[in-house]
Amino acid sequence: MYNLLISFAFYIAAAVALNMFADLPVWGAALLGTIAFILVYFLLSRVVMKKVGVIMETAQKDVMAGRVDKAVKELKDAFRFTPWQIYVKGQLNAQIGMLLYLKRDFNEAFTYLQKGFVRHWVAMGMLGICYMKRQKIDKMIETFDKGTAASRKEPMLWNLYAYCLDKVGQPAKAIAAMEKGVKKVGGHELLESNLVLLKEGKKMKMLDWGDLWYQFHLESQGTLVKQQTKAMQGRRKIVRK
Repeated sequence: MYNLLISFAFYIAAAVALNMFADLPVWGAALLGTIAFILVYFLLSRVVMKKVGVIMETAQKDVMAGRVDKAVKELKDAFRFTPWQIYVKGQLNAQIGMLLYLKRDFNEAFTYLQKGFVRHWVAMGMLGICYMKRQKIDKMIETFDKGTAASRKEPMLWNLYAYCLDKVGQPAKAIAAMEKGVKKVGGHELLESNLVLLKEGKKMKMLDWGDLWYQFHLESQGTLVKQQTKAMQGRRKIVRK
């Protein structure tokens, strides 16, 4: 990473100069060199992340306006900053993969999601589903294990993990995942109610998660139409009142 290399170069230059020309002892020169390293790295990181942040904000506005393709292109252009800052590449891959998944371009999304940042829990959930649909159950489990370890307080990810395990015929592991999720999250109404349903051998009620659930495209179009119809009917009743 360029930031680290440049900062390390400053460390060496400062330490050598202070030792040779300021007549400081080696330990003193090394200490001040370390301070120089930290300051330079901090400043360079702020500059790079500010530029990446501007691109992220612009892409987000495009997504909100329905210009997903434009947002993806902008995020891809931000890859020029990846040699400078650690973790930027993973964050961009996760964000691009998520947007492609949302527009149902699953094959291309999979390419980016595999290289995504592990702390992006939505991207990790989508990657787990991609593995499930490809019948790569071991990779699915590995992905969800990594995702829940990195985002252990995210209830939806635990429920999604359990759903996928139940979907591939592993209800016992699904129950174990839900129990672990309830414990890690510290209690959650939807997690607990779906855990009860799992133990009773019934289907979990994932629709209660709303948009958090719909983004993973695991419901049929018919179910989504029914939900939208119910929502519209509910709004009409409110207007009539």
